[in-house]
Amino acid sequence: MAWLILLAAGLLEVVWAYAMKRSAGFTELIPSVVTVVAALGSFVLLAFAMRSLPLGTAYTVWTGIGAVGAFLLGILMLGESASPLRIAAAALIVSGLLLMKLSGEA
Repeated sequence: MAWLILLAAGLLEVVWAYAMKRSAGFTELIPSVVTVVAALGSFVLLAFAMRSLPLGTAYTVWTGIGAVGAFLLGILMLGESASPLRIAAAALIVSGLLLMKLSGEA
């Protein structure tokens, strides 16, 4: 269950990062509110996941989901570059997340 909670926390991290970009420096009301609410939800879910997952594992997976998710949203929704080096970097992050999950720490 902790892994599902952590996944939800990571997905909310992607939501708040995207909403923050859309908030134009917190000058747009709706994206600004979404940013704050999603960030708070992400932190709360991360805290719940940390009840049974090690700190290093939970934090690494949480930030990894956020980083890769924001990377993908940037490409798909904002027209950001999908260069081979950027894709390779994201693949390395994903492989690190898989190794963290397979480490058997939780």
